[in-house]
Amino acid sequence: MIIPGKRATQCYYLGMRAAGFVLVGGQSSRMGRDKARLPLNSRLLVEDVAEKVAKVAGNVALVGDPVLYSDLPFECIRDLHPGLGPLAGIEAALAENKADWNLIVACDMPGLATHWLEELLMMARQSSKLCFVIEDGSVRVQPLCAVYRQDCLPLVTEALSDRRLSLLDLLVVLDPGRMRIASPLHNVNTPEEWQAWAAG
Repeated sequence: MIIPGKRATQCYYLGMRAAGFVLVGGQSSRMGRDKARLPLNSRLLVEDVAEKVAKVAGNVALVGDPVLYSDLPFECIRDLHPGLGPLAGIEAALAENKADWNLIVACDMPGLATHWLEELLMMARQSSKLCFVIEDGSVRVQPLCAVYRQDCLPLVTEALSDRRLSLLDLLVVLDPGRMRIASPLHNVNTPEEWQAWAAG
C-alpha cells in the first residue's frame, strides 16, 4: 500500500519514507548509443524501468544530465561528480535527501520485475542493514538494483573522494542484506546483448 505524503517526491511505503531513482548517466560506450533510449514495447527502456520504480517507491527521478532527458516526463537530477561512474549517481540520489530509503536502479535492466522491487523494499524496511541488494539466479550481486539507506551517503562520498569507484568494493563496506531471486537479472551493455534479449 502506498500512501502519498505532503510532497510529490516522497511517499510512505508501509510506514517508511521511500524515494526511487533510475541512473541514466553512463556513457553507453559499449552499446554505441544511449541505453536509456533503447526501444522496448512501444516506449523507451528508461520509461519502462522508471515506471516500475515509481510504482513501488511512489515517485521516481532520473539521475544524469537533465538536458539529455528534458523530453521525458520525469524529474532529472545531475551527478555531483560527472564522469565518476555509477557511484556518483548513487551519491547524487542520496544527496537529494528525499527519503530514509532509496530504491536505486540502473536504466539497462529490461527484465526487471515490479514484484522483485516490492519485495526488496519490504525486506530493506525490515532490516537494520544500510543496504539491501538483489542477488540473481546467476549468483551475481546487483548493486544497481538495490535499496540504500540515507545513512550510506557519508560512506559513498568518502569512497568518491578516495577514488574508490568500484560498487562491489562499496558493498564490502556496507555489508548489505541480499534478496535472492531464481532468475538472472540481465543488464544490456552491448548490441549483441540487446539483440539476444529482444529475441527472447
